[in-house]
Amino acid sequence: MAVFHVKTLCETTRTKLSEAIAKMEQFLNGHSLQQLNTDNDEAMEEFYKGYLTDTRHLLVFCEVAYEKLGVALRRPNFNVDYAEKVLYDVYHSCVNSFFYPKNECYSEDGRYAYTGQDAIRFRKKPVRDVRDLTIELSKMFETLREDLAYYETDYITQKRMQGEKV
Repeated sequence: MAVFHVKTLCETTRTKLSEAIAKMEQFLNGHSLQQLNTDNDEAMEEFYKGYLTDTRHLLVFCEVAYEKLGVALRRPNFNVDYAEKVLYDVYHSCVNSFFYPKNECYSEDGRYAYTGQDAIRFRKKPVRDVRDLTIELSKMFETLREDLAYYETDYITQKRMQGEKV
């Protein structure tokens, strides 16, 4: 890919990650397990524990990627190879962590993706704040997924064809 395109993609990705980080931090700083599970329902307790764990992990992945993108953009000579590796990592750590959370508190239902409806389906009905955060993040990560689609498979294929290890 052209240097200009990769650099621009790094800048826009970093901005989107910054927005997602801010949303997750605000949510995690303002909500505890007890606040989410006001009915003391055991099944919901497990649901929210999983949700909070997944959100914390996603936050860390996003913060690490944000920092790496900053390093890539601050270098005196923009290093396209390093930047592309970071963008690959953003796709595979951040985007995939959002859409495939370990605790499976929600999932994406592709049948709704083109209807204008929210494609996120929750395993259990969460409180409004959890739903709102997840739907808001889904829009951000959907955009990142579209922007970084090249790094899903094409990037690795190209590197392998060039005989490089990834």
